[in-house]
Amino acid sequence: MSKKLHLVLALLLTLSMILGACGSPAPEPVAEVTEEVVAEVVTEEAPVVEEEAGLDVLALFTDLAASLPADKGYGSVSAAKLNEELVDSAPFLLDVRETAELEADGYIEGSVNIPVREVLANLDKLPGLDEPIVVTCASGHRGGMIMAALKMLGYTNVRNLGGGTNAWKKAELPLTTGSLPEAPASVSTAIIEDQALYDALNDFFVNMPEGFYSVKADKLNEMLIENPPFIVDVRSTGEWNKDGYIEGAINLPFNDVFANMDQLPAEKDAKIVVLCASGHRGGIIMMALRMMGYTDVSNLAGGLNAWKAAGLPVAGLVSEMGTFLTNLPTDAGFYSIKADKLNEMLVENPPFIVDVREPSEVEANGYIMGSVNIPIRELLKNLDKLPGKDEKIVITCASGHRGSLGMMALRLLGYSDVVNVNGGLNAWLKAELPVETGAPAAPTAGTAPEVDEATFAALDNYLSNLPEGFGAIKSPDFNTELVSGEVPFMLDVRTVDEWTANGHIEGAINVPVNDVPANLSQLPADKAAPVVVICASGHRGAMAQMYLQFLGYTNVRNLNGGMNGWIAAELPVVK
Repeated sequence: MSKKLHLVLALLLTLSMILGACGSPAPEPVAEVTEEVVAEVVTEEAPVVEEEAGLDVLALFTDLAASLPADKGYGSVSAAKLNEELVDSAPFLLDVRETAELEADGYIEGSVNIPVREVLANLDKLPGLDEPIVVTCASGHRGGMIMAALKMLGYTNVRNLGGGTNAWKKAELPLTTGSLPEAPASVSTAIIEDQALYDALNDFFVNMPEGFYSVKADKLNEMLIENPPFIVDVRSTGEWNKDGYIEGAINLPFNDVFANMDQLPAEKDAKIVVLCASGHRGGIIMMALRMMGYTDVSNLAGGLNAWKAAGLPVAGLVSEMGTFLTNLPTDAGFYSIKADKLNEMLVENPPFIVDVREPSEVEANGYIMGSVNIPIRELLKNLDKLPGKDEKIVITCASGHRGSLGMMALRLLGYSDVVNVNGGLNAWLKAELPVETGAPAAPTAGTAPEVDEATFAALDNYLSNLPEGFGAIKSPDFNTELVSGEVPFMLDVRTVDEWTANGHIEGAINVPVNDVPANLSQLPADKAAPVVVICASGHRGAMAQMYLQFLGYTNVRNLNGGMNGWIAAELPVVK
């Protein structure tokens, strides 16, 4: 029994004794006193403010983040995947945008609309705790927060549409327009196991201001000039290295944020901007920080994707790659060297030659005199076997494909005078130039130069994991695909003059290699779409392929030998 109940019973007993002593009539029987009644009595006579059970917000969000692994999209679902599910086994679709947004932009058929501020007050309009739910908003920002809140309240099968309806539209999937969804009906009984948690979450959403604690890319760009905020990028380290980052940001991956709170400003009123790729993860982290007491935190609407779409600058390897392609010198063969020119150099001033083929290829086909053999997958692991960063290095392979990848990687690491043999050893042999037989001398180890660690790690990871075939496709094999009807997106990166003079493969589009970074909108929106890059010999195509793969395209190949190889195989050309 509580202390309050003991107190009230004692008071009643004393009152009864006083009345009895005064000879008053016996009182009516006293009804059983319950703790609920006691609470009412105490409140009426002496208001008591009961301390609300404290919430460990850090622990709550730490557990939430741990339940949202990267391989499950951090609790998100792509537009393409959701579209498939709608055909087979449709989840409950909860659209948390404002009514005006649905009227203006449409909605996914079958959605129930409950604006974000009202969702937790309408849990009875949602299905049971274990039923599949997908939350949608415009960009993924609001949806990510609602998904997080529902999961913390016990909903076990809730996801957020990655990129929101913006991503749905970009994927050219249908939206219903001209009407609004039917008003949501009560379909369940709301189960609230932790009232304090529910109240805190509901208070967060109910009091969200206009903009929902997000900041648009153009506004953030203005802030960087006038009064830079503290920027926390919660993408993975791999995304940071691959896709670039906003200058001045720090990288705290989503699942690591809560174990590294000491890296955030100590002042709870510090201006903080969180960002991820699309807004999903950033919204969750922003929500967590605000519930921990940070008062000026916002999430970059649309994430880094929106920042890039606005044409705003990114730092990091991908940005450097784009600049590298844009500035490739046409008058220097795009950092390539022809076989006859290299042969002249061997007589006058021999350069350091690195043959990046496999040892079996070297033994079978010979090598250029003076070469050292370091296979392409091991090249960056052996920087100590190369000369200084300002000395001349020539890379060779079989066709020019691997050599181009190695040349680009070394230049991005700061090597200033690296070129690739155009056409590789095939071109050398075609020119009837001499080769050595057997195995070349082992390279001598020296001291590896200092290079940027993040750039090195990303490039070494790329080269180390090149697949069988090294990402190239031979002309006869590619023609077989085209004849069978498996036509990929064909990106011809030769100059306009080359395209006009030498013809092209039917169906290809021409974007010169220097112009590729500025014309990414011409590529497929779906980064899983098959792409084949074409140039004259394979040299420029390999560089463009590498750039696209770092941008996230997962099915890119380079035409081995380029148009030269295609024409040599007597395959059809359109002029």
